[in-house]
Amino acid sequence: MATALLAGQPALVNASRFRAAHDADWQRLETLVTRIEKRSIRVLSDDDLLALPVLYRTALSSLSIARETSLDRALVTYLEQLCTRAYFQLYGVPTSAVRQLGVFFTQTWPAAVRALWRETLVSLLLTVAGAVVGYLLVRSDPGWFFGLVGQGMAGGRDPSASVETLRGTLYGKHDDMLTIFAAYLFTHNAQIAIFSFALGFAFAVPTALLIAYNGLMLGAFLAVFVPKGLGFGFAGWIAIHGTTELFAIILSGAAGFRIGTAIAFPGRATRGDSAVQAGKTGATVMGGAVVMLLVAGLLEGIGRQTVTNDLARYAIGLVMLVGWLLYFYLPRSRRDGMAAA
Repeated sequence: MATALLAGQPALVNASRFRAAHDADWQRLETLVTRIEKRSIRVLSDDDLLALPVLYRTALSSLSIARETSLDRALVTYLEQLCTRAYFQLYGVPTSAVRQLGVFFTQTWPAAVRALWRETLVSLLLTVAGAVVGYLLVRSDPGWFFGLVGQGMAGGRDPSASVETLRGTLYGKHDDMLTIFAAYLFTHNAQIAIFSFALGFAFAVPTALLIAYNGLMLGAFLAVFVPKGLGFGFAGWIAIHGTTELFAIILSGAAGFRIGTAIAFPGRATRGDSAVQAGKTGATVMGGAVVMLLVAGLLEGIGRQTVTNDLARYAIGLVMLVGWLLYFYLPRSRRDGMAAA
């Protein structure tokens, strides 16, 4: 009977009568779709399975009539959402959360990172340039250190510290100040990464400043340790977690650059469409960067307490760096990278 009513497609349709005539079918379809979404299609009986495509086509017909006769917007929206949900359950390819995570880590994330190789290179160059400038500034005038780093970030590592104090910050195992400093440093770097991505919409200017500033801080610390013969040890202390942490920050900056340049130079697409497309790739990279920051936190927390040999620290840092490079840039089939191109 419902199908017969729909086939007539009257020119004028009363919204209340229309809903009353078909609401039972819509509600049944919604119930079936909800059950599939919460559990799986296996929970449906044979009768429900046979009814599902019929109810879906009925809902599509209802949606068509609602649009053509300009029924109230709330009803049209409800039917659009219901039909979309039913479509994905009927024709989509359902995958488990575990499989989706597997696809993200094996294909989606690496492909997105490769798609941002130009922005990644710019972010790397800004970091290196900032480190060089920060080093030269502090070496020429130690007063620059606190201007670049601030009191809270120093943690006893400043130009006035003695060699013994600095050495203790590199190789001490049970110093509460080191724990506080490490936590502060990780929080700071995480904030730099997040803001570098989030502020990319402002034509990437704040992103460039944040990435350069992070390099300035790194150079300022190098200028404290190098003159006192501890540059090798400090670089090893940084390497054990820094190859992962700095890589994550550089990738976050690259994601911000992609969004900023897409807004500034949209090309033939509209500025909005260009920003949305760039945002998808950038968000994928940023999601993975958060994982890298968590890995860096584990490396720093465990490695700082248990690994005090410089060569071992360098080895761990180098292995992590090579591992990330192979993971991201090892050639894969073209199909794996199509989504992020």
